[in-house]
Amino acid sequence: MKEFPEYRVGIGSDLHRFSPGRPLFLGGVEIPGEPGLLGHSDGDALLHAFCDACLGAAGKEDIGSLFPDTDPAWKDLDSKRIARVVRRILEEEGWTLVNLDAVLECETPKIVPWRERIREGTAQVFGIEPSRVHLKGKTAEGLGPVGRGEALRVTAVALLAR
Repeated sequence: MKEFPEYRVGIGSDLHRFSPGRPLFLGGVEIPGEPGLLGHSDGDALLHAFCDACLGAAGKEDIGSLFPDTDPAWKDLDSKRIARVVRRILEEEGWTLVNLDAVLECETPKIVPWRERIREGTAQVFGIEPSRVHLKGKTAEGLGPVGRGEALRVTAVALLAR
């Protein structure tokens, strides 16, 4: 019987409320002129969702377990640091990150003008090529907290191989 590499898929999601007066970070990139996302860390919902997708695929605990919001040491933590820890965990376990894919749901900001910079920022922190990071921006058509412009939701998947 032919041997195949082991592949695993993980899913992650995150939802953060907008908070005026905070900077907005998506994929480690600051988006000027937009309210930021409320969170114990810097609120980068995209990196959080990607991290949880990677950890899930690797069979590990989620970022809430690794960086609990009850611990003041993680207050205002740069989410790129979280992603670098996740990257190290994957490497230590022998996993290769094949690709990341996400849907960002928000009324604002529009994702298309920022997509390439966000892909590059995400790829850099995870140590992969930007061509392996895929992003789609969607609105919620006025429905729920996302549709009312109160929050941003991310759903992400990661494919790992070893």
